[in-house]
Parts: sequence; C-alpha cells; structure tokens
Amino acid sequence: MKVLGLHLGLLALLAVLGMILPAYHQGNLSRIMVLATYAVGYNVMFGYTGLLSLGHAMFFGAGMYGLGLAMQHGGVGAVPAFGIGLVSAAVLSAVVAVLALRTIGVAFMIVTLMFSQAAFLSALYFGEWTRGDEGFVLAQQIRRVGEVDLSNPVTRYYAALLLFSVALLLTMRMTQVRFGHVLVAVRENEERTRMLGYSVWSHKFWAVVISGTISGAAGAAYALLFGYVGASFVSVPYSIFPLLWVLLGGAGTTIGPFVGTLFMFYLIDYLSGLTTAYMLVVGIVLVLLTLFARAGLMGEIRKRWVPWLP
Repeated sequence: MKVLGLHLGLLALLAVLGMILPAYHQGNLSRIMVLATYAVGYNVMFGYTGLLSLGHAMFFGAGMYGLGLAMQHGGVGAVPAFGIGLVSAAVLSAVVAVLALRTIGVAFMIVTLMFSQAAFLSALYFGEWTRGDEGFVLAQQIRRVGEVDLSNPVTRYYAALLLFSVALLLTMRMTQVRFGHVLVAVRENEERTRMLGYSVWSHKFWAVVISGTISGAAGAAYALLFGYVGASFVSVPYSIFPLLWVLLGGAGTTIGPFVGTLFMFYLIDYLSGLTTAYMLVVGIVLVLLTLFARAGLMGEIRKRWVPWLP
C-alpha cells in the first residue's frame, strides 16, 4: 500500500500543479512528463533487465513518425494515428529484439546504435515525406480528439499526465509480479536465472518490446501534443538522453526516470540563463552526481533511507 500511495501521491501532486503553476512552468512540466514517459520505457530495458541500449531514439521516432505521417499525409484522426504510432514502435521493437538479442554486452550496444542510425538515415532519405532535419508541423486543427483541443496548454498538460500515469503505474505493477522479478534476476545473474528454469531470451524479448512500445507512445504523444515531427528526435543524442535521465534519477526505480528528467531539464533551463557555457557546468554536475550518488537520486534515497521504494 505504501508503494501505491507514493505513486498516486506523485500523480495527485502533478494534477494539482497543473492548476496552479504559471503558464511557463506548466508548459515545461507537460514536456517533462512526456519525456519522462520515454525514460520510463528505457528504464524497463536498462534499469530492470540490464540491457544497455544506445539506439532507443528509433522507438521514440517510430511512434512519432507513425502518428505524424498518418495524420499529415493520410488524414487519419488523432486516436487511430496514436494507435498507428504504438503499433509502429511495437513492431520495430520486436524486430530489433529478435536480431539484437543474438548479441550480448558491448555488441548489443553497438547493434542497437546501428539500428538507430539506420532509422535516422531513413528519416533523412525519405525527406519528401518526413522533411528530414527540417521536420514538419502538425496543424492545430487536426490535433483534436472530438471536441477536445490537444494544442490547448491545459488540455495538453493533463493529456501528458494521463500518458505518464499509465506508464508509471504499469511499471510499478510490473515490479510486483513474477515477470518483473525475473527481469531483475536476469539483470543480476543471467546464468542462475536460466538454471532456475526461466526462459531468459523470452523475458528479454518482452522487455525490449514493452520498453520500445512505451517509448513509442512517448514519441507519438510528443508529436500530437507539441505539433512537431523531425529527424532530430531519431538522432544519437536522443538515445543518450534517456540513459542520462535514468542514471540521474536511479536505474531500476519507478520514480527515478521522472526525477532524473525533471532535474536535468531544469538544470539546463536555469544554467542556460546564466552562461553560454551551460553544458560545461551541466557536465560537471553530472560527473559529481555520478561520483557521489552512484545509484542515482532515488536510488540513493532507497539505499540510505527508504528501502521499500520499488
């Protein structure tokens, strides 16, 4: 009950903040919740299963382009287009899982990076449809669900909160059932898990598919809520960002991805107003956190004071 209460309390706090925050911070938090959903997806694969991917942007991009192209060129409505984005990410993650899970360790990292780079180059190659690096904007009038205008700041905030809530509660539940326990066992000792009779490959496969689908949902939501689709979201930096967010917040913790995304977003936002060398300062802060909070912010809290945190 404590775990459920913590998660529901965080979601309730976010719901209240949506009503009292100034427009600037409300917009920031909308973006943070969508990106935190992306980090939650990454955490399933890296934090719980121990699979270090350097190509997660391809799943984010699959959801984004699945929705964006369907709406822009196919005239598809927002809800079915979101479904197309989910299916695109799920199919891509299944294909990548079948091929990439033939490797382990550094080879797995390189293979995922290669797949992601192929996705990025594809977005550039089919520029007639994707507009490449320039991207394209989804018109405000098509970003609607019935009479609900998703371009409205308040509506956008609560749509982002709904997406994040589903992802957060899904991963919380995953940590409480056998499937999640086996993923952690795979991360800690793959051979022993196999000796206990569990199919390591199938658990890894579903971890990749779940991770990729959640990340794809974040990509589709980003396009729908903020109205922009571009190849930059499939580039290498967007594969590194969720890794940083998860490491900062605490890999293998359910709330860690949100905390890491929030911390890094506002750190960059604040420092960019003070100096043009803000990324240097951000780098120093990240190094210090890595040295003195190796388990991440929520990981350190769990290790030192609240051992029941999932």
